[in-house]
Amino acid sequence: MQEVDTIISGGRILTSDEKDSIIHDGCIAIDGNTIVGVGTSKEIAVRFLGRTTIDARDCLVMPGLINGHTHAAMTCFRGLADDMELMDWLNNYIFPAEARNVDPELTYWGSALACAEMIQSGTTTFCDMYLFEDETAQVARQAGVRCLLGEAIFDFPSPNTKTPEEGLAYTRMLIEKWADDPLVNIVVEPHALYTCSPSVIKQAKALADEYNLPFAIHLLENRGEARQLEERFGMKATRFLQEMGCLDERFFAFHCVCMDKEDMNIFADHGCKVVHNPESNMKLASGIAPVASMLEHGIVVGLGTDGCASNNNLDMFDEMGTAARLGKIERLDPTVLPAKTVTGMATRDGARALGMGDITGSLKTGMRADIIMIDLNRPHLTPLYDEYSHIVYAAGGSDVKTVIIDGRIVMEDRQLLTIDENEAMARVHEIAKRIRKSLET
Repeated sequence: MQEVDTIISGGRILTSDEKDSIIHDGCIAIDGNTIVGVGTSKEIAVRFLGRTTIDARDCLVMPGLINGHTHAAMTCFRGLADDMELMDWLNNYIFPAEARNVDPELTYWGSALACAEMIQSGTTTFCDMYLFEDETAQVARQAGVRCLLGEAIFDFPSPNTKTPEEGLAYTRMLIEKWADDPLVNIVVEPHALYTCSPSVIKQAKALADEYNLPFAIHLLENRGEARQLEERFGMKATRFLQEMGCLDERFFAFHCVCMDKEDMNIFADHGCKVVHNPESNMKLASGIAPVASMLEHGIVVGLGTDGCASNNNLDMFDEMGTAARLGKIERLDPTVLPAKTVTGMATRDGARALGMGDITGSLKTGMRADIIMIDLNRPHLTPLYDEYSHIVYAAGGSDVKTVIIDGRIVMEDRQLLTIDENEAMARVHEIAKRIRKSLET
C-alpha cells in the first residue's frame, strides 16, 4: 500500500476525462502536486493510505475551472463605466482611467482581489493580459493559483512601457524570470490588431516562437472592429494573421464574435483555439459568438470572464450558464451547447485552449491536483439527476466549498488560506478613491 499526502474520499467525482467518466462514492489520491489515483472508494482504499483525508460526502468533486481570458487587476475598475459601446468604453473611459491610475500597486492589489474572487468561485487557472504583469505573477504565486500571464503590448505608450520595444523587452523579462515555475506560465500577448502595427505583431510572434510559447490576441470582438481591420489590411483579419505567419497550434484568440465560415476554416486548418467570453460580449453588445459552428469545425473553444470592468465578476459558473443559454439563442435550438459540452469548455477544453491540457483540466492519474468540491447539500441543488445540469444551470461560485491547486489546499470550508481577502478589499477601496478623484479633474 502506498502512502500519499491526501485522499479525497466519498464524493461524486466528475473527471472531465476523455470518456467524461463520473464515479459515485469515489476517491482521489494526491501525492505532492499530482493525482496518483482516481477510482471508487474501495479501489483507492486497497492501494493508498492518506496522511490527510478530506471528507467529500455530499459533494461533487471536479476539475478546477479554467478562466481562459481576464484582466485580473481590473477588479479596481469594476462598475466604473457601464452600458457603453466597446470603442467608446475603451477609448473614452478605460484607457484614460488606466493612463492616470495604473501602477504596480494597483496591479498587485487588484490581482490579489481577483485571485480571492476566483478561488472562492472555483477557478484554479486563469489566463491574464494586463500591465505590470510581474505584480500579477507574484500575487498568483503567493496565492497558489495557476496562471498564464502576458503583458499587453501596444503601439502607443502604456502606464508600464513607453514603446512596443519596451513591451517586448518586459515580456522577455517575464519569460526568463518565471521559466520553469510550477504555477506561473507566460504567454506573448499583443493587445489587438487595431492597437498593434504589423511589425509589432511580427516581433511578438518571433518572441513567442523563440521560446516556444503561446501567442494570444483580442480578435474580431465586434462588427466595427472586423470592418476596420478589413479596410486597413485589404483582407480579412484571419487571412492577414495567416499571411503574417501567426497562426499555429500555439495561437489562441479572445472573443471571435464576428467569425464566419472562412475564418473558422482558417483556424481549424492551423489548429488555432478560441476563448469565448459571452457575458462581456453581451454587456458591450458586441454580438453572439458562433460557438456551435466553431465546435462543428473542430476548433477547441475555452471559456473566460474577461475583466471585471466588462462583466462585472469573475464567476465561471455564471459564465457557463450564460454560454449554454446564449448558444441556444444564437441557433434558436435548445439542443445546442448542452451542459456537458459547456462544462468541458470550462475544464478540459479550456486547458487545451491555453496549451495546458497535459497538466490540468481533468482528474486522472498524472495530472496536477487542481480540484474543487461543490457542496450539494443546498436547496437549489436538490434533487440531483444530472451532474452537468447542476454545474451549468443551478450551481454558483458560492457553492464551492474547498479548492486544491497543485496539491495545496487554498480554500477549505469557504475559508481562504493563502490570501487575506479583507486586506485586499481594503487596499482596493483606497485605490478606488484615487481613481474616482482622478476622473473628476
